[in-house]
Amino acid sequence: MFFRERDAVIFTFAFPIIMLVLFGSIFSSQVEGTGLTVSQLYVAGLIGTAAMTGFQNLGITIAMDRDNGTLKRLAGTPLPRSAYFMGKALTTLFVSFFQVVILLVIGVTLFDLQLPSEAFRWFTFAWVFVLGVVGSSLLGVAISGLPRSAKSAGAVITLPFTVLQFISGVFIPVFTLPSWLVNIASLFPLKWMCQGFRSVFLGDAGATLELANSYELDRVALVLGAWTVGGLVLCLMTFRWKSRRDG
Repeated sequence: MFFRERDAVIFTFAFPIIMLVLFGSIFSSQVEGTGLTVSQLYVAGLIGTAAMTGFQNLGITIAMDRDNGTLKRLAGTPLPRSAYFMGKALTTLFVSFFQVVILLVIGVTLFDLQLPSEAFRWFTFAWVFVLGVVGSSLLGVAISGLPRSAKSAGAVITLPFTVLQFISGVFIPVFTLPSWLVNIASLFPLKWMCQGFRSVFLGDAGATLELANSYELDRVALVLGAWTVGGLVLCLMTFRWKSRRDG
């Protein structure tokens, strides 16, 4: 179903890539005292956006499936209900993974990003990516019940996702944000996902840009793990197979 909508596939893949090329080309100056460029900060931040793509995609597509009766029809077939979610999960992992690969290729070729050589940093990338994708996808499934109709799903779900990107260190370095915005961003997974990816691709030089002068990977794991568990609980409590007009 996902790949039948070719225009949606193209724009889903293209968004973080276009943002990286655009912002990375405009803001290419060095960050004083680090040897890093602002472009490299954007690579790490947009990898976080790619890993959280499931929040927006699942939130919107499941709301549409519910509104047009697809979920109701699937619930009445012999197809196990778990198969629907497995299909969504695998699609999300596929899209996020290949977005990250493309972003890394662009980061290395255009913005002199250095890929880590230590196995530990790749291990960090793996668990941040998996926890981030799973937690944000579960949150997307949970929030899919918020829009009142398929027509409003895009606006209702895109707005908070866009705001989170601006206050979580994707487009604006987190050390330049007012503390009250940072405190709000710290409640959600994207800020911690970006922080974890910065630890992988920016190394010790980037740690001086963090508010705590450390990547706080223990807190990253704690918050992302909590959102994974909390997202699952929210899904179990709020998910509906029928739209509101069906009762």
